[in-house]
Amino acid sequence: MLFNSIEYLIFLPVVFIVYWLLKDRYKQQNILLLISSYVFYGWWDYRFLSLIIFSSFLDYFVGQKIEEALSKKKKKRWLLVSLCSNLGLLAVFKYYNFFADSFSSAMSSVGWQVNDLTLNIILPVGISFYTFQTLSYSIDIYRNEIKASRDIVGFFTFVSLFPQLVAGPIERASNLMPQIESNRKLNVTLIKTGVFQIFIGLFRKVAIADNLGVYVDSVYGNYDIHNSSTLLIATVFYAFQIYFDFSGYSDIAIGSAKLFGFNFNRNFNFPYFSRTLTEFWRRWHMSLSFWLRDYLYISLGGNRKGIVITYRNLLLTMLIGGLWHGSSWNFVIWGGIHGLFLSIEKYTFSALKIKTFNAFGYIYTFIVVLVAWVFFRATDFHTAATIIKEIFSFNYGTLFVGNINTFINGLLLLTIGFAIDLKIFRSKTPLEDYGIKFSTVKLSILISIIILMLCLFYSTAENFIYFQF
Repeated sequence: MLFNSIEYLIFLPVVFIVYWLLKDRYKQQNILLLISSYVFYGWWDYRFLSLIIFSSFLDYFVGQKIEEALSKKKKKRWLLVSLCSNLGLLAVFKYYNFFADSFSSAMSSVGWQVNDLTLNIILPVGISFYTFQTLSYSIDIYRNEIKASRDIVGFFTFVSLFPQLVAGPIERASNLMPQIESNRKLNVTLIKTGVFQIFIGLFRKVAIADNLGVYVDSVYGNYDIHNSSTLLIATVFYAFQIYFDFSGYSDIAIGSAKLFGFNFNRNFNFPYFSRTLTEFWRRWHMSLSFWLRDYLYISLGGNRKGIVITYRNLLLTMLIGGLWHGSSWNFVIWGGIHGLFLSIEKYTFSALKIKTFNAFGYIYTFIVVLVAWVFFRATDFHTAATIIKEIFSFNYGTLFVGNINTFINGLLLLTIGFAIDLKIFRSKTPLEDYGIKFSTVKLSILISIIILMLCLFYSTAENFIYFQF
């Protein structure tokens, strides 16, 4: 079920009304949330509910075993059960065909022909997100940072809570489980800010991201006939398309959760206002970047084993983070670019004894991110390499090639979105709390304007970009 669909427009208020009519503000509400979450996910393909249920049973059981184990060795064994089972499922569904194709290609390059090893596998929506969420639960118990849950309904709700089930934010058990396992009270302020954030998210996705995507698709779909200026504009548009698409999803998820009394962690903090790549990753997809830092980078040794090992850990973390995004070498290259420049920054800051760059840092950071986005968006390495080569050939002839109307729509909406972000960024008020600034009348007017904009610029209900991951 898409957030930007008629089905969700009906689903959300129905669940909201029933939820707050229930007398038991804990057990009954969690049961309703669990059933509703399974309906939400099963709307796409009910068969893959079995994977979520399996992961939930597994980590509910393993979590208790880790906590009850008397020795470090036994704790580690049970943790390995969780890691191998969850990552094994992820590997099969998401990466088997990728590595099978890569192996076949490698063998063909040396003259050995192998039979087709690929399988007809459908990638379950959201498997990367809920897998990381359950893994963090088991790892946190192993590290003695949280206690294992004995509330099976509450734990299953934690794994499958529908606002963040498909594309995050990746919530930690330390933040979400205490909220699930306690009574919730109807909070008018929370609902007010939640509704505002939902509509901001819809505007970012439907009005801005989808219209930018029309131009991006038309250019990248025929990249070989476009010159440097058109490819550069399309790449800039894509940088903002993926930002407004995913931050819009996060806004709707966080806003929806507020309607039910939950506070999710922030997932985006104006990443394009960053002066270093290090700062960018503290602002972009924060739930994933902090997950990679806490459970991968630190587990590899972090910066505790010397500068060379630190660079290795940074590069490995970003390479794996790239592969997490999709089964393509382009994603690995995307992660490698970020890992390389993060390492360069770390060396530069250490050598120059500085913490950040000056105003030039905004330009440098955006250029690095932009080049990396080409690999993220392109369908294969050849396409990405051709586009980058053309952009840096500086063949800036005719400015626009393609439909001028799609460009004007995209530029207009991008300008509006950027101006809104800049205003909120300068106000130093988190978007999550921005709705408090307005009276009910002003908020109603703002939402009415957003609805009008959605009607004017709506084309079709496009999937969120991160659904594929």
